[in-house]
Amino acid sequence: MNAYSKAHQALTSGQPLSETDAAALLGELRTEFGQELADAVEQAVEAQYRPAEADSSSAVRVKRHKLGAAIRTVNLVRQFATNPRGFTPPTQRDPRSTS
Repeated sequence: MNAYSKAHQALTSGQPLSETDAAALLGELRTEFGQELADAVEQAVEAQYRPAEADSSSAVRVKRHKLGAAIRTVNLVRQFATNPRGFTPPTQRDPRSTS
């Protein structure tokens, strides 16, 4: 039974959940939602950046670069959904000179 079904059953049964059960259920919902969101975004991104036969080699490289960046972002969403407290966003690189 997935977390959505468990939550629906808990809400409609009339029996209250303990705090630990409710927290565990909310964690499962967050994880499932994050995975579903990441899977949907990954499918959309792959369709958007799929190289066409008529693309030049430079256009294919650009699309591959954009797809890689998008997939890395999707993987960060998956990581955050799995463990939000242990998630550390990557440091931002600033190519500008600070001197």
